[in-house]
Amino acid sequence: MQKILVAVTNHPSLGKKNKRTGLWLSELTDFYDEMKERYEMTIISTKNERVPIDPKSLPSVALRKKTRDYYTDDEFMNQLKNPLTMDDIDPAEYDAVYFAGGHGAMNDFPYDEKIQQAIRTIYENGGIVSAVCHGPAALLNVKLSTGGYLLAGHRVSGFTDREEKVMGQYGHLPYSLEQAMVSRGAIFTKAKLPMGVCTVQSGRLVTGQNPASVKAVALKVAEIMERTAKNV
Repeated sequence: MQKILVAVTNHPSLGKKNKRTGLWLSELTDFYDEMKERYEMTIISTKNERVPIDPKSLPSVALRKKTRDYYTDDEFMNQLKNPLTMDDIDPAEYDAVYFAGGHGAMNDFPYDEKIQQAIRTIYENGGIVSAVCHGPAALLNVKLSTGGYLLAGHRVSGFTDREEKVMGQYGHLPYSLEQAMVSRGAIFTKAKLPMGVCTVQSGRLVTGQNPASVKAVALKVAEIMERTAKNV
């Protein structure tokens, strides 16, 4: 069975006022739910401490049965209460990696050298690198063995400046994800309207704009993995 590495943030605060943030829960659960029957998945975080969940993402627990089922599943949630880290896995064993979002991802993902090494290993082994919303922050500082940035020349998406302003978060950000991706040579793509679905495939790199784009990201990753498996 093909294997997917699923990474979530472990950073709990945002900006000088230390606004509570963390993982956007549905960006994990929606991807996991779409892929669990077909692939073996390992959830990891940047620290082996309880994963903080952005409180703004919790209304989906009440409003969506799918999210609620995972939130009340002790076995699933234990993976967030006592998460594995990069020290517990071998990236070379995985066929794909997925980075869930939440504002916390902007603070720990880009600066974690083990994450950068894992992305490079999986990508250069012919695997798929995927991310959604703020998850693409993990890709910002990844350089390939050639010395160039992974993002250079790729079409990508991620949470936009306009969406940050709609949510009232722009002034609290450590940086603009949209502008940072462009600065790495990426071609940034977004939906016409804030919070609209936008999923972009560029070779073996798949990115989505926001929580609404998670399922489309998962389906695209699965499509590439199935095609790859048939060609082996």
